[in-house]
Amino acid sequence: MPNAVISVHNKTGLISFANELKKLGWTIIASGGTAARLIENDIDVVKVSDLTQSPEILGGRVKTLHPAIHGGILARSSQKDKDELNDLGWDYIDLVVVNLYPFETTVANPDVTLEDAIENIDIGGVALIRAAAKNFERVTLVCDPNDYTKIIDELRTGNINPTTRKKLAIKGFNLTANYDTSIYNYLNQDNSVLQKSYLVSDLKYGENPHQAAQVYSFDTGSGPLGGKQLHGKELSYNNLLDLDAAWRAIINFEKPTICINKHLSPCGIASSNNLTNAYIAALESDPVSAFGSVVASNKCIDGETASEMSKLFVECIIAPGFEQNALEILTKKKNLRLVEMPEVKLRDLDEFRSINGGFIKQSIDQGDPQNTKWETVTNRKPTEKELQALKFAWKACQHVKSNAIVFVQDEATVGIGGGQPNRVDCVKIAKQRAGEKSIGAVMASDAFFPFPDSVEEAAKYGITAIIQPGGSIRDQMSIDAANKANISMIFTGVRHFRH
Repeated sequence: MPNAVISVHNKTGLISFANELKKLGWTIIASGGTAARLIENDIDVVKVSDLTQSPEILGGRVKTLHPAIHGGILARSSQKDKDELNDLGWDYIDLVVVNLYPFETTVANPDVTLEDAIENIDIGGVALIRAAAKNFERVTLVCDPNDYTKIIDELRTGNINPTTRKKLAIKGFNLTANYDTSIYNYLNQDNSVLQKSYLVSDLKYGENPHQAAQVYSFDTGSGPLGGKQLHGKELSYNNLLDLDAAWRAIINFEKPTICINKHLSPCGIASSNNLTNAYIAALESDPVSAFGSVVASNKCIDGETASEMSKLFVECIIAPGFEQNALEILTKKKNLRLVEMPEVKLRDLDEFRSINGGFIKQSIDQGDPQNTKWETVTNRKPTEKELQALKFAWKACQHVKSNAIVFVQDEATVGIGGGQPNRVDCVKIAKQRAGEKSIGAVMASDAFFPFPDSVEEAAKYGITAIIQPGGSIRDQMSIDAANKANISMIFTGVRHFRH
């Protein structure tokens, strides 16, 4: 007769699961409160203390930490291990059902005491998980009540599939790793963010199907980007990158703002007093590239905007919320991924990128530092209308891959050029996107012009005002070119490369 050890704090689904095990002929060994709950529901159990002939001690701190339990779990299928167990009067344990004290929930309470936190550090449960996971070739670990149904279904057909046992073992090691990280983070308040990472899940694949990938979070139990996926297929590696880039692009705008993003680059960014108008203007910036894009909004998506969005094939939409009528429209597209964000902000964390043999870290570019002073360096100052457009263009430009050039009319991009090795080519690409809308537009550049050719090119296209950091040894040449074309130009003194 097979043996199962059950020791759970979260007793969701416990009774029905244990009843099914009994029907299938299993002997249930249980400890403490788990045994009491099962007996209350007329389910026969062998108490751990009866099996080990050792009482629970230290107020329940020690229950399952005994060789009779761990020997039964860790014993291999070899005759040698079987004979050793028999000589000791013990038996194999084939199924371990366990979950842990709620340490993370406990310490989330701002009034928690150190004593309460310490008493919610699980020892026996973690030991059971590790033992069962280590011996997954023979033993099945169940550390999540959501897996009860799957286990019963497989047991009804015979034995647990070896692939299932391995997956459950991996799940167990992930659980204990995250659990220990939570304890470490609580006790070591000054630790680096690098040590506060939790594996959220494996991804189907990485940038390409032959690449393995996972997603991690700095918060246990966190959803994508700290938000919640409401609808659609599983988010991919590329989806997550594009969602992050699009979200960064819209959070610093106050008016209703839309960013349409493709391959980590904005196709269009626009602000308006009306979210629908902002979406339409952003789409007009580059409707060809917008096919298969990711869309970010800094305001709750309403029904009218959702109706416009539904006309285009979009991979994902991220927003602080979705009105009910918007959800009714958008969820008709079964593959469209919808992500709801709790707050319209960017968390103040460092960002990391891997390099060969290591990684590099930097603080996040949150825009111009406080006390940044802009200076008009040309003979002509920008008009109020140009200045408003330049302010928008400067924010938008910061989210385009370097070398970044953005053409803007009012508060909407009309042409975006980026990601090229030289800046003048990016000016030409922006003009190609803008067409006749370049006439009367303003232009932003994320870094200085090393030569006057970009200014001269912009003048050909009808650009009336330019914003750029300045700082080139040839700045005066660019200023002279702007003065010659009657273009107003502002220096910010701040560069915003995005490699």
